[in-house]
Amino acid sequence: MRKFLLYISVLVVLVSTSCNNQLRRIEKSNNFEKKLDYANQLFQKKKYNTAMTLYTDLVQVYKGTEKFEPMYYNFAYCSYYVKDYVQAAFQFKNYLDLFPNSPRAVEIDYMQAYCYYKQSPKVSLDQTNTMKAIAAMQTFINNYPTADKVSEANLVIELCRRKLERKEFSSAELYYNLGFYKAAGIAFKNLMRSYPDSDKGDGYKVMAIRAYYNYAKNSIPEKQKERYATVLDEYLDFADHYPNSKLKVDAEKFYTLAQNNIKTLDNEQIKAKSNQ
Repeated sequence: MRKFLLYISVLVVLVSTSCNNQLRRIEKSNNFEKKLDYANQLFQKKKYNTAMTLYTDLVQVYKGTEKFEPMYYNFAYCSYYVKDYVQAAFQFKNYLDLFPNSPRAVEIDYMQAYCYYKQSPKVSLDQTNTMKAIAAMQTFINNYPTADKVSEANLVIELCRRKLERKEFSSAELYYNLGFYKAAGIAFKNLMRSYPDSDKGDGYKVMAIRAYYNYAKNSIPEKQKERYATVLDEYLDFADHYPNSKLKVDAEKFYTLAQNNIKTLDNEQIKAKSNQ
C-alpha cells in the first residue's frame, strides 16, 4: 500500500510538472493560435485563473479580429468564475462597449448588473453596491423589457430592497435603543415611506408611536402636551391604515397612555391656575 501511494504521489508530481512546463512553453511561445487554443481548453476545464493569464496576453493580439469577441467573452467570465466581481463587472462593461450589437449583449448586460449584486455585503456594512445593483438591474429591465432574464432581475431588485430595508430598520432601532426617540420616530416613519409595500409596515408604525411616546415622556413639561398629541395623531393614522393589524393592541396602549397623560397635564394646569 505504501509503495502504491508513493507511486501515485510521484505520478501526480510528474503530471503537475509536465503541465507547468507546457504552460510556461506556451506562455513564452509566439504561436498565438496555439496559445489561444490552449487557453480555450483550460477554460473548458474550468481552470479559469490559468486561462485568464493566457487571455490577458492575447487581448491586444486578437483585437479587431473575428476571434476577439468569443475570446473576450471567455476572458470576462474567467473573472466572474474566480469570484473577482469587481474585475468581472469591468470586463462585462468593456464587452458591451466593444460589441454593442452582439447577440450576447443581453446576457452580458445582465451579468454586469449581477456582479454588483454579488458584491453586495452583509447588512451591517455600507450598501453602495446594493444600490448600484438595483440601479443596474432596473436599467437592464428598461433596456430589455421582454428578455428572459427580466424575472430574475426583478427578483434581484427585491432581494436588494429587502437588504436595504433591514439596514434602515437597524439604524432606526439603534436610535431607539440609544434613547434618541425623536430621531427613531422619524426613522421608522421614513421606513414606511421608503417601503410602502413591506409586510412589516404596521410594526414600523407601532415603533414610531412608541418612540414618539417616549420622546414626549422625557420632554420638559412645557413641551409634553403637544408631543403626546403627536402620539395620538400617529395612532389614528395607524388605525386608519392597519385596522386589522395584530399589533393594534400595542398601539392602543400608547394611545391610552398619551390620552391619560394629557388629561393629567390639563388637570395640573387647571390646579396651578386656581392656586394663583
